[in-house]
Amino acid sequence: MAEYAYEALDKGGKQVRGIIEAPNEDSIVEKLRGMGYYPLRVNLHRKRVRELDVLAMPGLKIIFHRVRNKHITTFTRQLATLIDAGLPILRSLRILEEQVESVVFKDIIAKVAQDIEGGLSLSDAMAKYPKVFDKLYVSMVRAGEIGGVLEAVLARVAEFLEKRQAMIGKVRSAMMYPVVVMVIATIIVSFILIKIIPRFVDIFTQLGAELPTPTLILVTIANTVQHHFIIVLLCIGAVIFAIRQINRTKGGKYFFDSTKLNLPVLGTIFKKIAIVRFAGTFSTLINAGVPILQSIDIVRDTSGNEVIARAMEQVYDSIKDGESIHEPMREAKIFPPLVIHMIAVGEETGAIDQMLTKVAEAYEREVDDTISALTSIIEPILIVILGCVVGSIVICLYLPLFTIPKIIK
Repeated sequence: MAEYAYEALDKGGKQVRGIIEAPNEDSIVEKLRGMGYYPLRVNLHRKRVRELDVLAMPGLKIIFHRVRNKHITTFTRQLATLIDAGLPILRSLRILEEQVESVVFKDIIAKVAQDIEGGLSLSDAMAKYPKVFDKLYVSMVRAGEIGGVLEAVLARVAEFLEKRQAMIGKVRSAMMYPVVVMVIATIIVSFILIKIIPRFVDIFTQLGAELPTPTLILVTIANTVQHHFIIVLLCIGAVIFAIRQINRTKGGKYFFDSTKLNLPVLGTIFKKIAIVRFAGTFSTLINAGVPILQSIDIVRDTSGNEVIARAMEQVYDSIKDGESIHEPMREAKIFPPLVIHMIAVGEETGAIDQMLTKVAEAYEREVDDTISALTSIIEPILIVILGCVVGSIVICLYLPLFTIPKIIK
């Protein structure tokens, strides 16, 4: 089948354009008339460079295989606005296709539009691209289609994505300063180990000074870095690769996630962020009209934390057996008592979505306060750590000087 570009008039007399796959031009004309369009022009479509199927190009697939979250959020918000204004879904997608900056995302939107032209629903067409439209996104769109409130659901999805993106942005901003400082510190320490320490060793050797144990350890580290730098990098890379591979297994991910949640100071932040994501996702799904069991299944798959995912498996089994939500959450021993009590109240009053929303908002504020406090104390902590590292190096270098007077005598 070939691709044909068409121009036609809709029932309102407005000109529409698009691309459809078909065996010949006659099939295109019949299909357009069946869609209520009056065909003006149908030509064999020649893809321009910016319209190439980037995802199908092996060389570029590695570079452009991801669509940024902000593009998805903006697209969702604009799609909700267009549909709410009364525009058909297909036309809305065609409009957004022209506005999207990402070449890959432009290609995906075009394919979604083509699938809708072929008879698929919006949710089914989006489900073909799980790396862009995840299970949560597709399920909410499907619930909106069934309930006839797609524009409201899309607006809710956009709001959820915006909140999640804002949370991620705050965490990244807080981590940016220490990461930059640690990178610069690593470069400085590496320079000292490779360039400065060997010169001191030459001086001590010429003077015949006896090197104490701390200095010998420092010299050994410097020699290893200087003469086996590539091997050191390969070892570090191998460790990182091994950790990533282990983290891909359920057991490994559970170990690392539980370790993160139990870290001093940072563990509290990770736990609160996990609760915000859990409560926000759960409440958004229930508000959108997604059935409770399906909502729990989605929360489990999109939690991003294996500890939460296992807790949701217990909750899923509990609800299937006709039991409550809060009891298996209490047994998981990961959720604070406040969260469990609010969910219990929500179950009793039938307003669990409202309780979850309040939980998400409360813990989101706590995350903001904790990050702000951590940002204010992280600078002096880093200064102390760097001072200890540099001070230890200086002390190790100057220890042999105390033996030089004995040698001169």
